Parts: sequence; structure tokens; C-alpha cells
Amino acid sequence: MAPSLWVIMPTYNEAGSVERMLRVLADTLRTARPDDHRILVVDDGSPDGTGAIAERVGAELGVVEVLHRSSKDGLGQAYLAGFARALAGGAQRVCEIDADFSHDPAYLPALLAASERSDLVLGSRYVPGGGVSDWGPLRRLLSRGGSWYARTILGVSVRDLTGGYKCIHRRVLEGIELDTVGAQGYVFQIEITYRALLAGFRVTEVPIVFRDRAAGTSKMSPQIALEAIWRVPHLRRSAAAAVARVAGDRTVPPAT
Repeated sequence: MAPSLWVIMPTYNEAGSVERMLRVLADTLRTARPDDHRILVVDDGSPDGTGAIAERVGAELGVVEVLHRSSKDGLGQAYLAGFARALAGGAQRVCEIDADFSHDPAYLPALLAASERSDLVLGSRYVPGGGVSDWGPLRRLLSRGGSWYARTILGVSVRDLTGGYKCIHRRVLEGIELDTVGAQGYVFQIEITYRALLAGFRVTEVPIVFRDRAAGTSKMSPQIALEAIWRVPHLRRSAAAAVARVAGDRTVPPAT
């Protein structure tokens, strides 16, 4: 029987952490969802050999698949490729997780438990019990400010719109017109959650503590921050149009 739970982990130059992450994640899933899980590494042609390491560890663990992409063209595209593979493989729930231990696999059982009664579960830094560690004041300000900005512009109550630790039901991914999601970076995470809310899906936040990476370098860049500033306001129209098209309302014009 095909596994119903898939955990997608995008990678680019994560040779310092990917093996340990895969082993810890596999152990967590073996306890939480025995015999019903698959880990999908989506590697964007890492020149440091991340993909090869994942293949070697995957061959040993037996629950890991590696999707090799030829180039690095953004977090959003990596996740979209991963979603497509997971859905084709029979996934009923899909989780997102980072490869650098900033998302602790120990929180995954709590996300899975919450997904029994919600359509989309977010690992949230900004609800009671959540938080961040190992960040300086500027990065804390940028993260909280980004979530506040998106929440205010979009008019939603979700506290952590930019987070990337998620558990998503298949019905959500099939109900938000994934092929028109064009955002990258943190805006990709905002757009997925916002489309789910517009489509009427139930979204729940579960507290997590986000920890800064211990190995490798952050993928945050000025381009990603700038994308959030100009792209978030456009989501109000483009996301609504996409959700309406899925629902069959062809009177809404295609997003531009």
C-alpha cells in the first residue's frame, strides 16, 4: 500500500546536516506513523553533494526518495515539484520541513495530531508556547514584522504566516490551484496558507520553537525580503481568483 503521509524536505547545500536530519526524521516517523510514511528530499542540484548523501542514507533507511532537480530556482518551485510527486504517489497528508534542524522533528507528532481535525496545520513561532532561539534582535524584528505586514495586508488572523513547518491535507493542495502559485521564499508560504483560508479550509497553529541552523548558511536574501513587500498586496486578487476558479466560478478573470 502506498504511504499516505509524505514529508517533503527541500535542500540546497545541506551536506553538513542532511544525513543526521534524515535519520532523526525517520526515527520520529517510525514511532508516529509506522509503515505509513515517506520522506521526499527535493535537491536543487547542490554542488556540495547533498543529493548524493541523501541517496546513500535513503538506500539504507528504505523510506527516503530523492528528487533531483537540475538547478536552484527557488523554494516555491522546489515545494511545487515535491507536492506533485507526493500527490502522484498517493499522499493524503504532506508535511513541509527544513533540512537544517531549524524545524525540530520532535514537533512533528503534534502537527500530525492537529491535522486529524484541521485541513492545514502550521508550526507557529508566534502563538503561546512558540518562539525562536539563537536569533539577534534584527532578525527577530524582520520575522515578526513580515508576519505582521502580511497579516495586516491580507486581513487574516494567522499569527505565523511566513513559517515553513506545515502539515497539509491533499484536499487543500487540490483545492488551491497549485499550478498558478508563483511566489518564492517566504511569500510562497504566505500564499499557500492564504489560499487555504480563502477556500474555507480550517487552519490551526501549533506552537514550535524555531532554532537557527547549526550548519550551512541561511537562504534568506534581500531579494526574498523585497519580494514579500511588493508581492503580498497582489495576493489579495490573484489568490482569490485562483480559489474561485477551482470552485468553478469562471466569472473571475485569470490572475495576472
